[in-house]
Amino acid sequence: RVSSAWKSTVHHWLVAQGRFYTAAEDHDLASLVVLGHKAWQHFFPDTPHPLGQQLIIGTSAFEVIGVMSERGAESGAQDYDDMVFIPYNAGRARVYQSQTQPDYVVVEAMSSADVHAAETAMRQLLIARHGGREDFGIGNAAARIQAEAATRQSMAMMLGLIAAVSLVVGGIGVMNVMLMTVKERTREIGIRMAVGARQRDILRQFLTEASLVTLVGGSAGLVVGLALGAVLIAVGVSVVFSVRAMLGAFACAVITGLVFGYKPAQTAARLDPVRALAGE
Repeated sequence: RVSSAWKSTVHHWLVAQGRFYTAAEDHDLASLVVLGHKAWQHFFPDTPHPLGQQLIIGTSAFEVIGVMSERGAESGAQDYDDMVFIPYNAGRARVYQSQTQPDYVVVEAMSSADVHAAETAMRQLLIARHGGREDFGIGNAAARIQAEAATRQSMAMMLGLIAAVSLVVGGIGVMNVMLMTVKERTREIGIRMAVGARQRDILRQFLTEASLVTLVGGSAGLVVGLALGAVLIAVGVSVVFSVRAMLGAFACAVITGLVFGYKPAQTAARLDPVRALAGE
């Protein structure tokens, strides 16, 4: 299949080899062609790099300047990888001489929220230019956009629940560690109280220790995450590091330490100094 009206950036489709043709080349009737992934394997099965090869379309030769990345089909449509793409003006001049207008035009809205407004505006404009007749059709990807939004929301909820469970489990672990610490340091707490430490001093000490425990764990997790991200980048996977997410992770670590460390710290602060000094 040949498509003569296509813009790779509108469909967010990357070129795997070579490049896509430019607007200037389209204006100059350049005989250029970009192959879909399967079209490349069909026309040049023994050529790992088909750039510079000639492909006969109709009765004209077109030079291969690029190969698109593998994409597949969407919503039951024809497989995009079977297509080849040529400049529109060159297609009209050399392949579709009898066709004076494009069959369809693809338009990208600024955001998914503007899709319906853009569709309404285009319909009104086309009706006005067609003399009041609606002899055209306009379709949008609203269903796919809604499905993607629902999927993203479900994934975000699932990841949020996993993160919440992880925080609770980690917080329980911090609480257990701090309770054992209080039990093992009962005599130390009694000595501090005997030399003038107040309850809020003991409370502040153990809350600080609990926060340090979670901060150390958060730092270790951050280092492991950065290391895994570096490994993924090294193998060609696209990874984005977010400073906001890192700061959020540290904030969650501090909050977890304060929340789950408060009860052990309160237990330590409320110890009877006489019993604490007598404890082993």
